[in-house]
Amino acid sequence: MSELASSARRGYALASLASAAAALVVAVLALVRHPLELAITVVLVAFALAMAWAALVRRGWRRVVAAAAAVVALGAGAALPDVRAYLVLVLVAALVLLSAATGRLAVANAPAVPGTPVGPARHGVLLLNPRSGGGKATRFALADKARALGVVPVELTPGDDLRELAERAVADGADVLGMAGGDGSQALVADIASRHGVAFVCIPAGTRNHFALDLGLDREDVPAALGAFGDAVERRVDLAEINGRVFVNNASLGVYATVVQSPAYRDAKVATVAQRLPDLLGPDAERPDLRFTGPGGAPQPTADVVLVSNGPYRLDHLSGFGTRERLDSGTLGLVTVTVDRAGDVPALMSAEMAGQLARFRGYRAWTAPEFVVDSARPLVEVGVDGEALRLAPPLEFRIRPGALRVRVPTGASPAAVMPTGTRSVIVTLFQVLRGRAPA
Repeated sequence: MSELASSARRGYALASLASAAAALVVAVLALVRHPLELAITVVLVAFALAMAWAALVRRGWRRVVAAAAAVVALGAGAALPDVRAYLVLVLVAALVLLSAATGRLAVANAPAVPGTPVGPARHGVLLLNPRSGGGKATRFALADKARALGVVPVELTPGDDLRELAERAVADGADVLGMAGGDGSQALVADIASRHGVAFVCIPAGTRNHFALDLGLDREDVPAALGAFGDAVERRVDLAEINGRVFVNNASLGVYATVVQSPAYRDAKVATVAQRLPDLLGPDAERPDLRFTGPGGAPQPTADVVLVSNGPYRLDHLSGFGTRERLDSGTLGLVTVTVDRAGDVPALMSAEMAGQLARFRGYRAWTAPEFVVDSARPLVEVGVDGEALRLAPPLEFRIRPGALRVRVPTGASPAAVMPTGTRSVIVTLFQVLRGRAPA
């Protein structure tokens, strides 16, 4: 994305902010003689604006709920006893809709993902895990849709070795290799594609699909990703490794890795983190034995949480990674969290629940091409792309810059630049207005 936003997008941002302000001003002027109703109406209009803005950055049922909430809030304003000036209400509603529409044009009309246009795959192969994401591959009939595009589907059955299937597909002449499954499966197949120099297609058929998000794919429209087997855009992205094992998103060590080992984690990530962290970080809990070199080259005896990612993340929660603005930075993203057991646990939990993890005083973040974590323990618990592992130290991380040729459908946009909430929408609109692209 270019450094400067276009003049058209600045105009959209200005229109969105001005329309939002005008909606509140009109409501105030119409009700200035009725203080109680003034307060109620301003709250309702502000809520309607918040929901309208939320709708523009959500997808699927969340967008429908937010839009419905905005309509209900405006309707509630019309129901107030002395607010019968329907022309005023119509004007306010129109301003709210204008604000949401122009706001979407300002922040969501991002340039297409940079890359090279490429033609359809000559021999595309799609590997499918029918159990990932609660059975998304079956629910969306991905095998049938792949066949219709001339792509050969290969469905995993119990006992199959995914790596072996991917190797066989390449040996049989696949020039584009796709994976419909979770991020762990994406990493394995991406590794095979990278090592053989064939292009890779990510189909977001897992549970969270972080890699797909940062590639710019619509995770709600799973079949649309199959378009990458046709006319598409190809680019190179980084891959990360831990002791030779590839991961596309992140690896976690310390108490968070212990949480990942919990059987309940996969189905209820946020609840599991909230339930287990206080015990794991309590005054009687044993600190993880994780030794590494911190920013500036200073040796660090330990940390309670160590997070290593394939490129730096915009990180708000331990329980759910945010997004990456780039997948080709050529560096590992490194985050450590160290907790004073006597008094920091409530502050950490507050920062975690509020999505303000970076403001916690024990938070450190930096980047590096390589990173080593040692331990006196024979095995270290690690969560790699959501998979629970136990690996022998030392744990050696490295980045493989531009290692993977990845294809995305023509017209995909970088999801990482999209704001994630109403407050972020407002901040982003002001950024665009000042002449800077959303980030």
